[in-house]
Amino acid sequence: MIFPIVAYGHPNLRKVSVDITPEYPGLQQLIIDMWETMYYSVGVGLAAPQINRQIRLFVIDANPYTKQYPEAEGFKKVFINAHIVERRGEEWAYNEGCLSIPDIHEDVYRPDEVRIKYQDEEFNSHDEWFGGIIARVIQHEYDHLDGILFVDKIHSLRRIMLKRKLLDISKGDIQVGYKMIFPPKKK
Repeated sequence: MIFPIVAYGHPNLRKVSVDITPEYPGLQQLIIDMWETMYYSVGVGLAAPQINRQIRLFVIDANPYTKQYPEAEGFKKVFINAHIVERRGEEWAYNEGCLSIPDIHEDVYRPDEVRIKYQDEEFNSHDEWFGGIIARVIQHEYDHLDGILFVDKIHSLRRIMLKRKLLDISKGDIQVGYKMIFPPKKK
C-alpha cells in the first residue's frame, strides 16, 4: 500500500515519536508499505511521521547515491527505536531535499559521523557508527522522529526567502507525483 506523504506545515511533522515493541500492530506490513511508498515517491529515506505515524521507525535505501558515494552501495536498512548517541567529525554541506517539502533543496551542514542505537525489523539491537552520505541520510530521517525538518537547519535568511514556497506547500498549492496530506485548513 502506498501511503500519502505528510506535507510541510502539518502539525504531526513536529511531534516527537515514541518507541515501539515487537507487538506493534501490523509492523511488518507497515515496513513493507513504507518501502513501497518511498520508492514510489522517489526517495532514499522515509520516516514514520511522514506517513502520519508517530513512532520511531525509518527506512533508508542509499543505493541511488552509489555513483558519487561508493559507500552507499548495498546500504538498505530499517531503523526501529533509533536514538543517536553521538555525532562527530567536521560538518559538511549537502543539498538536501525531503518528500514532505517537495521542490525545495538547500545546503544543510551536518557532522560527518554518527553513532546510533537502534533495532532492526527482527528487533535485534545494534549500536553502530556510520559516516559520510550514510550518516547524512540517517541524521535527516532521524530528525523526523524528533519533529525536526531540514529547513530548520538552514540559515534564517534563507528560510525567510523560502517562506512563500513553504506556505504554498502547507496550503497544498503544489504539484507532485504522489499523494500528500496537507495541514487542516484554518477556519
